[in-house]
Amino acid sequence: MQKYLSIILSLIIVVGTFFYVKSLKENVEVQQKPNIGSFTPQRSCARQPNFLKKLHINTPVAIDLSQQKYKGLAFLYGERMSKAVHLKTWEQFDHFSTYALDPQGNMYLTPMPYISIKERTFEFQKNIYRLDSNSGKLEVWMRLEDVHAGANNPYGVIALTYDCEDNSLWVSAIDETDYEHSRGVIYHIDIASKKILQKVEGVDALSLNILRSDEGKFLLAGMAKEGRLYAYRLVNQKMIDKPLKLVELTEVNERIRKITLYSKNSLKLQTIPFSYSLVALTQEGSMRKNHILVWDEVLKKFIFKK
Repeated sequence: MQKYLSIILSLIIVVGTFFYVKSLKENVEVQQKPNIGSFTPQRSCARQPNFLKKLHINTPVAIDLSQQKYKGLAFLYGERMSKAVHLKTWEQFDHFSTYALDPQGNMYLTPMPYISIKERTFEFQKNIYRLDSNSGKLEVWMRLEDVHAGANNPYGVIALTYDCEDNSLWVSAIDETDYEHSRGVIYHIDIASKKILQKVEGVDALSLNILRSDEGKFLLAGMAKEGRLYAYRLVNQKMIDKPLKLVELTEVNERIRKITLYSKNSLKLQTIPFSYSLVALTQEGSMRKNHILVWDEVLKKFIFKK
C-alpha cells in the first residue's frame, strides 16, 4: 500500500508541476503581447558635421553609403544632390553599412563587406568607425575583438543607432550566426568611456532604432535570419524581458534593413533580400522595398498600410 501511495504522490507532483508551468507560460505570453503604445517621432538630436560649414555647405546633405559612385562614404548636396564631398582618405577602410550622428556632428559607422573579399575584409568587420565633426578625419573608434567574420559568414558589426538620452550607441553584430543557430550580439556602449554597458547574445539584428512611446522606451530590431521586427523594452537604459514581435514579412529572404520613425504612430521599413551573401546586401534599385506600418491603438498591433 505504501508503495502505491508513493507512486500516486509522484503522479500528483508531476501533474501539478505541468499545470503550474503551463499557467506560468501562459502568463508570460500574455505579458509579451506587443503593446508598444502611441508614439510620435521626436526631433533628432543629431547634427551635421561641422567641417561641412567650413566648406560653406549650409544646406541639408544626403549621406551616401551606396558604393555606386563613391567608395565608402560621400556627402551629397546642391541641386538634385549633384555635388559631393568625398575624400580619398575615407576609402582606407573600404565600405560602410550604417551610420549615426551625435549632437556634435560626429559620425559613427559600421563596416560592410562588398562584392569581393580582400585580405583585410574580415578584420574590418570588427570595427566601429568615427568621422570627426571638426576635422573630417575618419578612423577606427572601437574594435570588438570577439567579432569573428569569416568565409561562411562575412558580416560582423552591421548596424547601430545613437541614444540621445545617455550619449551611447546600440550596436549589433551577426558574425557567428549560421542557418541553424542565432549567435548575434547587441552591444550597448557608452561613448565617453567606450565601456560596454550591456551585451545581449542570441539576437541577429540587421537594423536598429529607438522608439519612445506612452508605454515606455524600446529598441527596435529587424532580424537578419527572418523577416521579423521586434521591440525590446528598455528600462534604466537596459534591455529587459523577452522581445515583442511586432510584424513579420511574408516574402522569402526579405529582411528589414532600415527602420524609420515615419510619422505619428507609423514606421517606415526599408527591406532587402538578404541571405548572408555579399551581392544581396549591396544591390540597389528594385531590390529594395519600402513598407509603411501604422499602429492600431484599438487592436494593439501594426497594420501594413496599402
